[in-house]
Amino acid sequence: MITSGKIAKKTAAFIRKNISNFPQIGILSGTGLGESMQSMDVSFSCRYEDIPNFPVSTVKSHIGKLLVGKFAKDEVMVLQGRFHLYEGYSPLEVTFPIRVMQELGIKILILTNAAGGLNTSFSAGDIMLITDHINLTGHNPLVGANDDKLGIRFPDMSAVYDKKLIDSALNAAKEEKVHLQKGVYAGLLGPSLETSAEVRFLKTIGADAVGFSTVQEVIAGVHAGMRILGLSAITNVHDPANPSPSTLDEIIDTAKKIMPNIDTIIKRVITDFNE
Repeated sequence: MITSGKIAKKTAAFIRKNISNFPQIGILSGTGLGESMQSMDVSFSCRYEDIPNFPVSTVKSHIGKLLVGKFAKDEVMVLQGRFHLYEGYSPLEVTFPIRVMQELGIKILILTNAAGGLNTSFSAGDIMLITDHINLTGHNPLVGANDDKLGIRFPDMSAVYDKKLIDSALNAAKEEKVHLQKGVYAGLLGPSLETSAEVRFLKTIGADAVGFSTVQEVIAGVHAGMRILGLSAITNVHDPANPSPSTLDEIIDTAKKIMPNIDTIIKRVITDFNE
């Protein structure tokens, strides 16, 4: 049986043949955020379906394209669109891009997502810096035999989100006058949105925002020894006392409006990393 690590090596070899400068920073964008990095100087672009062994995103607003090039004068790899458990993909398939990044030598993983706010101090249009997460998906990409070449059997998850990267993002937001919240992200399986009772439960256990992505990739990233930064675009805020329906189109539209501010923060974080 071919392990995900062996397949990732083959996919990484394909990408490596097409690029001359190898990035240390990988960026994975979420719903409504796929068109980020507009100021990026792209040297290599490839659709997911043209990359050997790569899954294909089936979700609206996930462009499904890999980019390599300069952003903020530094070489980065950007994945415009991700894969979700609710699409029918396994945890290994969801995290396959992270393993490819690992093979390519990515050291810093920056993830963005669209999320529903649970903290009543949040507003739609806010950005939340993820300080921790709660995995409520019922899945983990590390289940099964461990490949010691990829990481240790029991990776520590007590400090998942890198403090220096968090401080850099906070400083960037302050200097660029971007309003930045902080909080805990709860990852659910989806795709059905939360009931009012579920919202009350999530608030009770300490979650500030909720979504259907990110935690699987972050676990794989920690296993791979990457430094992690997570940013959530708060597209709506849940009020269980006065529930209001949300649509995917509304979520995407709000995420797109937040995208330029997220790009601003990421650009400054990348610059700080290389100084």
